[in-house]
Amino acid sequence: MSTETIISICLGIGLSASVGFRIFLPLFALSLANYLNVWELNESWQWIGSTSALILFGVATIVEIIAYYIPVVDNALDSIAIPLATIAGTLVMVSTISDLSPVVTWALAIIAGGGTASSIKGTSSVSRLTSTVSTAGFGNNIIASIENIIALIMSVIAIVFPVFAVILVFLILYIIFKLYKKIRKRSKN
Repeated sequence: MSTETIISICLGIGLSASVGFRIFLPLFALSLANYLNVWELNESWQWIGSTSALILFGVATIVEIIAYYIPVVDNALDSIAIPLATIAGTLVMVSTISDLSPVVTWALAIIAGGGTASSIKGTSSVSRLTSTVSTAGFGNNIIASIENIIALIMSVIAIVFPVFAVILVFLILYIIFKLYKKIRKRSKN
């Protein structure tokens, strides 16, 4: 396996984690990176760097970010976002991987890309639901802001420093696991 292939896998995992926080922001970042020739995508995914895709992902990113600040809409988005994040995480991973057989590419994309995105999205959805119940929704804007910042930072780091992004993904998953255990322990008491 070449260094380029390993780096492309790291990019895919980093962006998939970002998809777990915001679905369209990492797609916009990937589209922009390809459009500016910062990152070359898989042959069949070159359309992501087109002008129309860049505009579409940009508008979708803005709409998604704003929607998470609207009460009730944020929770409604979370109910559909887990399957969408899984699909988007898988597709982001497929679009970045080069020089592997289709079977290996899709297996990695489904497990690492879709799995990472859905794990993070599921946890963020639970945190928003917990915030809605415990703060009557007033804390949801704080959670939305944190998710937006993390999605942006993860997207940029994944594109600029893909290997470091994977380390951050493991750190985020570890933090999520610890928070989950803490919340589960409280609910049993």
